[in-house]
Parts: sequence; C-alpha cells; structure tokens
Amino acid sequence: MSVIAVPKVRSKRVTTGVTLSRRTGMVFVLPALILFAVFIAYPLFTALSYSFFAWTGIVRGDFVWFDNYVTLFTKLPYSTDIPNAFLHNILLFVGAMVFQNTIGLGLATLLHRIGRFKQFFQTMYTLPYLVSPLVIGYLWSLMLSPLFGPVNAVLRAVGLDELAQPWLGNPQTAIWVVVIVTAWQWIGFPVLLYGAALGGIPAELDEAASLDGASAWQRFRSVTLPLMVPAIGTVSVLTFIGAMEAFPIPYALGGSQGNPAGATDVLSLLFYRTAFESGASNAIGTSSAIATLLFAFIFGVAVLFTVMLRRAERNLT
Repeated sequence: MSVIAVPKVRSKRVTTGVTLSRRTGMVFVLPALILFAVFIAYPLFTALSYSFFAWTGIVRGDFVWFDNYVTLFTKLPYSTDIPNAFLHNILLFVGAMVFQNTIGLGLATLLHRIGRFKQFFQTMYTLPYLVSPLVIGYLWSLMLSPLFGPVNAVLRAVGLDELAQPWLGNPQTAIWVVVIVTAWQWIGFPVLLYGAALGGIPAELDEAASLDGASAWQRFRSVTLPLMVPAIGTVSVLTFIGAMEAFPIPYALGGSQGNPAGATDVLSLLFYRTAFESGASNAIGTSSAIATLLFAFIFGVAVLFTVMLRRAERNLT
C-alpha cells in the first residue's frame, strides 16, 4: 500500500500569515515607540547622565559620581525641602486613595444599580477629569479667595462665620485643600473604571448569594469586592503615579514656592524651583538628581504594586 505525501502548504500559509500580522502590528506600534523614545526615554537617560556631572550654568564640568545625590540629603535647603515635599506627595496619594475607594466606588456602585440618568451622571462626574489640572487649580483658588470667594461667602451666609478663613493662606489647611481638589478632579476616572468592572461581574453570582440569604452588604463584601481587586489595583497604581508626579494643581494653588511657607510643596515643584528659579551654579546637576530619584522611586513602587496586583488576580482564579 503506497503512501501519498501531502505537502504542508497550510502550515506554511499559517506561518506566513503570523509573520505578516506581526509586521503589521509593528507598523502600528512604531509611531508610539518613536514618541516614547523621543519624549520620555531620551529625557530620562539625559537627566540620569546630567546628574553625574557638575555644571556651571549650562556648561558641563567634571564627572562627580554621586556628589549631586549626596548634596540633596546633606545640604540646605534640599535636606529639609525633600522630606517636606515627599510627605506632601504621600498625603496626596493617601487622600486620593481614600476618596476614590470610598466615594468613587460608592458612586460607581450607585450608578450601576440605577438605570435612568446613568450616562448623564457619569458624564458629570467625568467632566472635571477632562479639564486641565492647571485650570482647575486656578478656578479653585478664586473660589477659595478670602476676599471674594463664594466658599467663604456661603459659609457666612449660613451663619458659619467661624469656618470662613483664608484656606490657601493657612499652612494647616493649604495642603488639605490641594488633596481635596486633586481628589475631586480625578474622581471621574475611578467612577468609570469601577463602573466597567461592576458591569463585567456576572449577575448570577449576586443572585445566587441572595438566594442563600446573604444581605446586600454581605453580597458586596464577599462577592463583588473580591472581583473588583484588579480594578482597585489598577486605580491604585495610576493614582500613585499621578500623586508622585503632581505639579499643575499644587503650582496653581501655592505657586512654585509651595506657599504658604512650603505647606503645599511637592517634589515636582522642588525640581522646577531648583532647575529654573534657584539661580544655583549647579542647578542642572542637582535638579537632574531630583528627577532621577523621583523616577526611580515611582518606577520601583509601581512595579511592586503591579506584582502584588497580578498575584491577587491569580488568587481569584
């Protein structure tokens, strides 16, 4: 009995198709890679290289190894400004997380359960997220003005004169104004993300728990919330990155000096002030060291969060 050999035309066609699809995908990805390389990767590596040199104005001097980094933690004003600014960045992150994982998640759950006007409210909550943070900051600075701001005017009108105060002029309240304004602007993003995650949870799971006698809170805590872990993790990572890179709102509310008395200072403002306003002879080297440390910290913590998120997702399956 003879055996007829069949040429492997199909496998060759499949291989060719895969190769073409990969090449097509690279063509579409290439513009994004070029933009990333030009506007992100190149400035990062440039800042890293600048941080290892001494500078006189814009003239590069000798290679000084880690002297610029040592300066940040041993010489004034950096040794006091960096811990102060870093603490404010952490407060921004914690405050945003508290707002987003309580109010944001609550709003998303409420909108998920109602059918009427759902898209309208989603749009309303998302509008501040679409406006420039610098514009948001300036608008809130006008609203909180102790002279003509509507916030203090309303407080006085309802008999709460003792609460009316210069919110951005008091070091005790200024940083919390920055935290609240930042959380208020970005609340629309977690509302949308949590809403999408809630829509992806099968309704049968909630119905089964209800038939077993579970209350609404028990169903949310034991069924819905564990399935929301991936969305919560994504919001946490993006919130951390945004809080550590915060610049427009602190700048609009407190200026480049982080007024009053450094109460609204953050690391990005410190970098900007060192690079463009300090007048120091080695401003480029010192500010590049600040930028490099900030990037290393953000990147390291973001990678750690991502690893923990993926582990939590694997535990759900």
